[in-house]
Amino acid sequence: MPIRTSETEIKHLVIAWLAIAFAFTIILSDRRLSLSIFLISAVTVGFAFIFHELAHKVVAQRYGAWSEFRMAPLMLLLAVLTAFMGFIFAAPGAVMIFNPYLTEEENGKISLAGPMINVILAILFFALFLLAPSGILGRIGTFGMMINAWLAVFNLIPFGVLDGRKVLAWNKGVYGVALSIAMSMLAVSMIVT
Repeated sequence: MPIRTSETEIKHLVIAWLAIAFAFTIILSDRRLSLSIFLISAVTVGFAFIFHELAHKVVAQRYGAWSEFRMAPLMLLLAVLTAFMGFIFAAPGAVMIFNPYLTEEENGKISLAGPMINVILAILFFALFLLAPSGILGRIGTFGMMINAWLAVFNLIPFGVLDGRKVLAWNKGVYGVALSIAMSMLAVSMIVT
């Protein structure tokens, strides 16, 4: 089944991707903008963000739900402004999902898809680091691993609108395993970086 999308969704994804990459460029380059740091941010944070949201979308559509990403313009602006202050508050938007007949299990699996994609990306970035531990590829590998592992752990917090709340409500065992894997990847990323 092909992924259903719209011009609006693609535009929102691209704008959010560029804004988040720019915000992380500000942080990583200590407020001195750099094209190489922007490219590292676009690849690492960009992939983390885009694939996380697309994972939710694909699984939701598999369950027959309408799903499209919508950016949160004020939150994107806040991400850029806070980056100039030395930290990032990033909530670029979310995949809007509609199907009133989704079960708790389906909602749990939709929610789990995003953090698990981040775990897979963390592993792939770690492999890149192992293959090329120095230079720009090494930097992409270490930062990509760290940001993806961090996003997986953060999104698994069982609070508010975060993915962890729905995963935990669906299956405590699956939640525990997913959180353990994500935390293990985060620990490895902290050792490597």
